[in-house]
Amino acid sequence: MLQLSLEHGQPTPLVEQIVGGIRNQIEDRILRPGMRVPPIRRLAETQGVSRFTVVEAYDRLVALGYLRSRRGSGFYVAPRHERSESRLPAPVDRAVDVAWLMRQALDDSPGQLKAGAGWLPCEWLDAEGLRRHLRAVSRRPDARLTAYGTAQGYLPLRQQLQVKLAEFGIGAPPEQIVLTEGATRALDIVARHLIKPGDTVLVDDPGYFNFFGNLRLQGAKLIGVPRAADGPDVAEMEALLAHHRPKVFFTHSVLHNPTGANLSPAKAFRILQLAEKHDFYIIEDDTYADFHPHTTTRLANLDQLNRVIFIGSFSKTLSGSLRVGFLAARPDLAAEFTDVKTLTSVSSSEFNEQLIYQMLTDGHYRKYVERLQGRLAQATEASLRMLERVGFEVFHEPKGGVFLWARPPGIDDAAALATRAAKAGIMLAPGKVFRPQMQASPWLRLNVAFAPHPRLERFLAEAG
Repeated sequence: MLQLSLEHGQPTPLVEQIVGGIRNQIEDRILRPGMRVPPIRRLAETQGVSRFTVVEAYDRLVALGYLRSRRGSGFYVAPRHERSESRLPAPVDRAVDVAWLMRQALDDSPGQLKAGAGWLPCEWLDAEGLRRHLRAVSRRPDARLTAYGTAQGYLPLRQQLQVKLAEFGIGAPPEQIVLTEGATRALDIVARHLIKPGDTVLVDDPGYFNFFGNLRLQGAKLIGVPRAADGPDVAEMEALLAHHRPKVFFTHSVLHNPTGANLSPAKAFRILQLAEKHDFYIIEDDTYADFHPHTTTRLANLDQLNRVIFIGSFSKTLSGSLRVGFLAARPDLAAEFTDVKTLTSVSSSEFNEQLIYQMLTDGHYRKYVERLQGRLAQATEASLRMLERVGFEVFHEPKGGVFLWARPPGIDDAAALATRAAKAGIMLAPGKVFRPQMQASPWLRLNVAFAPHPRLERFLAEAG
């Protein structure tokens, strides 16, 4: 039985509310294949909308493959295999491929549940604030609407980042900061400059899968350092350093991707001692910094950008479309990274950087981030309760951030589970892609903003 509750006078058009409501009930199996939905006239009368609104909504649902129209009879829920979002079964080897996972995460098909994605739902972000600031910045006489940006990026934003990094205890004047098109671009610039084909690189195991793919493209040899809840296994790391003599160690200190854990002070000091002894750089990715509600240990804070290259971004908090990130390094490295940036992309978007600067300095950003932190804390609690109900083991209960690292009982490799989930319209991130050599893993990365959903709970309960 169809149940809709439309909100008249809201920003979301009534047509979209009807489409979303019916689609969700079909996805949740409340409306089954072959069931007839209410006639156009009856739905229009019961919901207090025009018949044209219902006609447009039904036409969209037919185009999306959720409904079928039978002339003279009405509209019926389509069989599952007829819907436009259904996909051919993904073979298991593709379910553990990094590019396959990224395509799954970026897929914008209706009804897909992105439980393994690395970012927040669009509706959590401040779209209205972006629109307001876009209008304000575009009217400014110094708005860079048509020109290239400067080599290092918009100076006022770099000056503001100096203030932001000082809050983390990191001293970085503007000349040591390079603005980039997101953190992924910053990582690419650093890797291009420091790593040559055949070089050995130490990485967290598990660690950030997209950067692993980037390193493989550049011909690097990846060696994993086992990751515990308080950071890398430093004893194992020391043994690997003696044997492989790597040039770079890539890691997350705060809200580690994928486990959500933080680096302990003791391990941070030991890692910096090893960097000095074995002469390697540390790339510290702090993309999720603003999701952490408390002060915590960072390698760049202890090292003050001597051997540590610090990377951040606003894609996760403000907009994935704007693609504004940054790196901070000692002066000689910052100059060399600027040259790499100029040679490979000329410049970053100064208009986007002006927009981010405006949002950081008008007093709105800090309050907005505090609201996000509170919402994430609630979502984390709900996700933990859901995982407990379905019998999953949790690696670590984070104190902030986006991720939970969990595993189902009785499974040695979660890749097949990810393949099954993809066929059901659920994007999961299997542990295998987070390992440097794609080793089998029973773990899954879950995004707490998407995880507390009945569809996911039903799927995981059946899997368990």
